[in-house]
Amino acid sequence: MSDAQTQIPVTVLTGYLGAGKTTLLNRILSENHGRRYAVIVNEFGEIGIDNDLIVESDEEIYEMNNGCVCCTVRGDLIRVVEGLMRRPGRFDAIVVETTGLADPVPVAQTFFMDDDVRSKTKLDAVVALVDAKHLPLRLKDSKEAEDQIAFADVVVLNKTDLVTPEELEKVEATIRAINPAARIHRTERAGVALREVLDRGAFDLSRALENDPQFLEAHDHDHDHDHDHHDHDGHDHHHHDHTSDIHDVTVKSVSLRGGEMDPKKFFPWIEKVTQMEGPNILRLKGIIALKGDDERYVLQGVHMILEGDHQRAWKDGEKHESRLVFIGRDLDEERLRKSFEACQAA
Repeated sequence: MSDAQTQIPVTVLTGYLGAGKTTLLNRILSENHGRRYAVIVNEFGEIGIDNDLIVESDEEIYEMNNGCVCCTVRGDLIRVVEGLMRRPGRFDAIVVETTGLADPVPVAQTFFMDDDVRSKTKLDAVVALVDAKHLPLRLKDSKEAEDQIAFADVVVLNKTDLVTPEELEKVEATIRAINPAARIHRTERAGVALREVLDRGAFDLSRALENDPQFLEAHDHDHDHDHDHHDHDGHDHHHHDHTSDIHDVTVKSVSLRGGEMDPKKFFPWIEKVTQMEGPNILRLKGIIALKGDDERYVLQGVHMILEGDHQRAWKDGEKHESRLVFIGRDLDEERLRKSFEACQAA
């Protein structure tokens, strides 16, 4: 069997205390869903699992009667993952919960950087749980809350029953302003179908688009309601109208589109951008049309880590255009746009 088939998908779950992570984790550990998940949590006590559900436990790993296991990270995440991998029977997937304030990036990077972990696991998706009622407040007093949303592939907008429809619209517009590419699920009591948050393949370049038609499409429908793509000053007014009365979102997304790219110009450029701007870039996603190449080239990035791969052939009649989205802070939109356009093939 090839690596890809034996690699276990890893979901990173972020969100504030009280956003509903515990409810979601409890469901994974107790529901009869017929899959075996390994849930890695920071503090097992916080989850408060019903003892009747625990079949056996050693110091760090608790086995549940629905076939899942739960283990606590007291030290190094890599060590815990390796410990899990040694267990017979293995798992269908791993869920790593990050503590409320934690930055999800280092956790995600662990699954890119460590060779041993990388050979056995693959980062599947970053899921952020957001409390519909308290998000505006969280965003006011912490940049972590914003980072969690900016970094997510899937946002579970929870506790929607506690806000008015108007408040909900506003919160959703804020999430969109921070991260136009994430898929949003509105839920009460974290009641999202597990298949919507687990095994999404959001980091899997070959699957990223099949699974997620919204990958890079989010800007398009936003523009179409309001104005032509080619707004003379290039700014996207649509988002700002909604969010100006919430707070200043410091994360922004820069969405670029162009024609076929000259690979000799494009690759050195994207390398340079990620090296120089790396700390400011939370996520980067792109579908690139390369001159003389009949396959679509898909890119994903996290800070300075860049991955790219041919994905599939362009279909007949499909427009060969390149699209690239950066999500980050202090990004010079004008410079990115100009330098991106300069990489186009003559």
